[in-house]
Amino acid sequence: MTHADDQSASFALSRPVHVGRAHLVVRDLEMMAGFYEKALGLKRLAHGQSGVDLGAGDRVLLTLTTRSDAAPAPRNAAGLFHNAFLMPDRAELAHWLVHAAHLGLQFDGASDHLVSEAIYLSDPEGNGIEVYRDRQPSEWTYHPDGTVEMDTRRLDLQALYDSAPKTPWAGISSEAALGHIHLQVGDVPEADRFYEGVLGLKKMASYPGASFYASGNYHHHVAANIWNSRKAPARTGAMTGLQDYELAFNDHSVLSGVLATLEGLEIKVDRTARGFSLADPWGIGLTLVAPQG
Repeated sequence: MTHADDQSASFALSRPVHVGRAHLVVRDLEMMAGFYEKALGLKRLAHGQSGVDLGAGDRVLLTLTTRSDAAPAPRNAAGLFHNAFLMPDRAELAHWLVHAAHLGLQFDGASDHLVSEAIYLSDPEGNGIEVYRDRQPSEWTYHPDGTVEMDTRRLDLQALYDSAPKTPWAGISSEAALGHIHLQVGDVPEADRFYEGVLGLKKMASYPGASFYASGNYHHHVAANIWNSRKAPARTGAMTGLQDYELAFNDHSVLSGVLATLEGLEIKVDRTARGFSLADPWGIGLTLVAPQG
């Protein structure tokens, strides 16, 4: 791996494909927008009657919309396991941890995954959130088949807290991103067929009941598990939770290849203002966004 690849702040985003934004349907728009502003420090970048765009710097990471018929998605429904907000470095993760602790936020867990350090929580409507930082890719262990070594070990939150900058926290870093998205699906082999076979991502790691897919040797841009959702049917339109998300392409030829595969398989794709819109096997919306310029 070259030194140029070793810029972990942008490694996730500089791959041929990366996650753009996620879109959640919520019941209480103002409460939820306020939570993401206060708890994560996201900034309100656009605000309409039925929706809010939240982000870091000028990059939208999360769109929240509401609809009058939105019913809470069951815990075992296909959809979101968590949106994962990537901090540019360990100091930024530690700084956020101090802020979160001072707010009294309840954490669902904290893990060292070897490739990353992650803290887990949920928003007020039960949508999962991960806040994490990557180790340098040169510190990751790649196997001969190109997969990467991952594990779930205890993260020493006290040591992370103690390492934080002693300055006031001023909101999420402008370099923060949606580093990956983790989905609940009904069947892992079917997820493999779609995310590897159709979208062309590489399976980088497997856990019991879960697969982790990525582009360009990242540890994962998309994960899919059946831990709560084994045999889940397709989502219905009026559910709260993950409505859709974006995969952004940095390489036109890679996007062209995926679109050709979709056409060959006769998978329905709609051209929208944002890109090429389709649904995964569980009715989770997905928009493929072409490179800018």
